[in-house]
Amino acid sequence: MQQKLQLKLLPGEAIDPSIIREYIAGAVGHPPEDISGFQIVRRSIDARSRQPHILLTVEVSIGEPFTETAPAVLSFPDVSKADRQVVVIGAGPAGLFAALRLIEKGIRPILLERGKDVRSRRRDLAILNKEGIIDPESNYCFGEGGAGTYSDGKLYTRSTKRGDIRRILSLLVQFGADPSILVDAHPHIGTNKLPQIIQAIRQQITDSGGVFLFEKKVVDFVLQDNLIRSIKTADGTTFEGSAIILATGHSARDIFHLLHRHQILIEAKPFALGVRIEHPQQLIDNIQYKTQSPFLPPAAYSLVEQVDHTGVFSFCMCPGGIIAPASTDEGELVVNGWSPSRRNNPFANSGIVVSIEEKDMQAFRAHGPLAGLYFQQSVEKKAFTVGGGRFVAPAQRMTDFVGRKVSANLPDCSYLPGLHSASLQEVLPSFVYENLRKAFQAFGGKMKGYLTSEAVIVATESRTSSPVRIPRDPNRLYHPQIKNLFPCGEGAGYAGGIVSAAMDGERVADQLNHVF
Repeated sequence: MQQKLQLKLLPGEAIDPSIIREYIAGAVGHPPEDISGFQIVRRSIDARSRQPHILLTVEVSIGEPFTETAPAVLSFPDVSKADRQVVVIGAGPAGLFAALRLIEKGIRPILLERGKDVRSRRRDLAILNKEGIIDPESNYCFGEGGAGTYSDGKLYTRSTKRGDIRRILSLLVQFGADPSILVDAHPHIGTNKLPQIIQAIRQQITDSGGVFLFEKKVVDFVLQDNLIRSIKTADGTTFEGSAIILATGHSARDIFHLLHRHQILIEAKPFALGVRIEHPQQLIDNIQYKTQSPFLPPAAYSLVEQVDHTGVFSFCMCPGGIIAPASTDEGELVVNGWSPSRRNNPFANSGIVVSIEEKDMQAFRAHGPLAGLYFQQSVEKKAFTVGGGRFVAPAQRMTDFVGRKVSANLPDCSYLPGLHSASLQEVLPSFVYENLRKAFQAFGGKMKGYLTSEAVIVATESRTSSPVRIPRDPNRLYHPQIKNLFPCGEGAGYAGGIVSAAMDGERVADQLNHVF
C-alpha cells in the first residue's frame, strides 16, 4: 500500500529518519518494520506557535517494495546542423532556459551575452567591492547567469500559472543543484553554488550545437517590413535569426533606449523603490522563532503594510546574507542582497520598498515610457553623491531614520564598500521616505524588536523590477509591431525572479513555430 501523509515534528526530530519512520508508523497504525520506505516530498517551517515545528509531506510504502521517485532527466538533441536558428539576447535565467527549450524543439540558439562568463565576472565583482571601480558590462546585474547568479539564488515563486515550476527545479538539479530544492517550500541555491550550475547549463547548450558568446553587447537592430532582419553588436558583428528572444533583464537601460529610438512600442510600468535594511541575524531568529535551536535555519520574514493607500513591503529577504553594490554605471548607487547556500553570515538583510505608480512619475513625464527609468536613475544618482563616491552607501540607524536625524555612528554592516552616515531624506523622494517611516513603525508593531537601533538602513534599493514593459501579444507572445521579436523575463516586465523568468523563457520558446 502506498499513501501520502502530513507530519508535524520538532526541528531536531525532522532530521532523523528513524524518528520520522516512527511518526509514520503511528499515523498509519502499523509497526515501524512494516514501513518499507518513505520519501519526503515537501518540507516547511511552522513558526506561528511558541515552539516552531517542521511540517513534512511524505510518500510512504507499507508492505510492498518502495522505489524513490528520482527527478526527471531531460536529454537534448544535437542542433548544430538545424535549419532553424534563433538569436537569444541575454544569458540570465529567461535566456538560458529559452535556449535549452529551443534545443529540445530542434532549434539552434545563438545566445549573446553583453557581459563575461561567471568566473571572469567574479573578479570584476571583487574589484567593485574592494576598490569601488565598476565595469558597466560585468557586475552584479550583467554577465553569465544574469542578476540572480550573484544575488542570492532564491527560487521561491508564486507564478504557478506561468509554467511548470517542478520542471525548472528539476532541470536545475540535473545541472548540479542540491535535490533539496525539490522539497523545500522556499528553495534556495546560494550565490556560492549557482555559478557552477550556470556553467553546466552553458556546457549543455554548446555540447548540443548551440552558440554561446560573451561580450556581445547589442547596440542596434536592422528593421525591414516590421521584422528584425539582423542584430549588431558593439564589436561590429552582425547576427541573423528567424526570431529574436529579448531577455536582457531589468537593468539593461540601453535596450529600452534602443527600442524607443526605433519607435518600437514600450510602456512605463509600476515598480518599487526604497532601501535595504540589515539586522543581526540572531535578533531576527529570536523574533521569529522565540527560541534557539541548532536544527532551525536562519529565520526569514515577509512584511507588507498599506501606508496612505500605497504598498510598502519587504523584497528579496536574505537570511544570513550580505548587502552588495548592484550598480551598473559609475555615479549611480544601487544595493541588493544575497546569501550563500549555508546562510551563515551574522546579518539578515531585506529590501523594504514603496510601490511607485504612474502618478508618482509626473516630474519625468516628458520622457514618456521611460519616465520610470529616469525616476529610478535620479534617486540612484543622489545616493551615489550623498554617499561620497566609490559606491560608499549613505545609511542611518533604523531608529534615527524614523526619528529624522543623522546617526552619530553606524553599526557593523556586511556592505563591503562601506557606509557613510547621512540623512536619507537627501536621497529618497519625500513620499517614499515618509511611507517607509510609517511602515517601519507598523512593522515594529508586527514584529516586536524589529524597530531597533541595531538595524541599519542603506540606500538605495531600486532595481526590484523593470520600470518599463515591452508589450507582447498575450497568446503568441511576440511584440505587436515586430512579429519576430519575443520580449521575455524581468526586463520585459513579465517575471519577478529566477524561476518565473526561466518559465517565461520557456513559454516564449514554445511560441516560435509560427515564425518558421
